[in-house]
Amino acid sequence: MGRDRWHEVEEEGALIVARRWPVRFDLAVATQLPKGGRRYLAHLVRQDMWRALQALRGFVPAVRVTRSGNGLEVVAGGEVQGRFDRADAEARIAAVLEDPANRARWMRRAR
Repeated sequence: MGRDRWHEVEEEGALIVARRWPVRFDLAVATQLPKGGRRYLAHLVRQDMWRALQALRGFVPAVRVTRSGNGLEVVAGGEVQGRFDRADAEARIAAVLEDPANRARWMRRAR
């Protein structure tokens, strides 16, 4: 665990950033991004996802970034302790991942 209390683990070619280990994805949304720095990108996605879902009780964010083809596959989501509206939570994550301003900022900073 890093000094900022986040697990950063390389597993089967993927970089996983999670608060708890082992990681559990009760909800997850994937997207493709151009090549960039995986570690910084994972933390940026995690921060924006947390802002969108911080009111979701029992939410523990996690992000997995894997090199694929000409870019990166990003899976954002995490663990949720208790009942939750999966469709609403995944729609919020998808909105974060597909927002053009977020994507541009992530790629500018994750080089």
